[in-house]
Amino acid sequence: MEQEFLARIDQHQGIIHKVCRMYVRLEEDREDLFQEIVLQLWRSYARFDQTLTFSTWMYRVALNTAITQLRRSKRRPVFQSLSKKDEHIPETNASHEDELYEAISHLDKIDKAILLLQLDNHSYQEIAEIMQVSSSNVGVRLNRIKKKLKSILIKQTHEPR
Repeated sequence: MEQEFLARIDQHQGIIHKVCRMYVRLEEDREDLFQEIVLQLWRSYARFDQTLTFSTWMYRVALNTAITQLRRSKRRPVFQSLSKKDEHIPETNASHEDELYEAISHLDKIDKAILLLQLDNHSYQEIAEIMQVSSSNVGVRLNRIKKKLKSILIKQTHEPR
């Protein structure tokens, strides 16, 4: 069972990386979240519902874990020390991907999850199944998310750097 689990994780690890990038900014925190998601997947693997595809189940567990971690981290005060690398001034011409992820970081956790699934080319029905909402709710939320992102991106391009 362990070898089967590891093979499936290896095959679908991109899902975990996408979820981590969507919910966490710092690389060290992404690594921690990645490990926590794999741990939660392993703990619940024996209860894996065979009626779902593995990737659907994996998204569900990964998103729930990320959202739970986000809630926990907001309860704890954040302490950071400044280092030499923190003194780096950001470059003025950031990539479009970085701008998009910056805009996405302003969305709430559920909107991030729905958008991540949409960007990963899941159908409304698949997103609804993973998020446990109706397909029509997915459509409505995606339209609202697109409007929010457009507004955020316009705002970002008009702000002085």
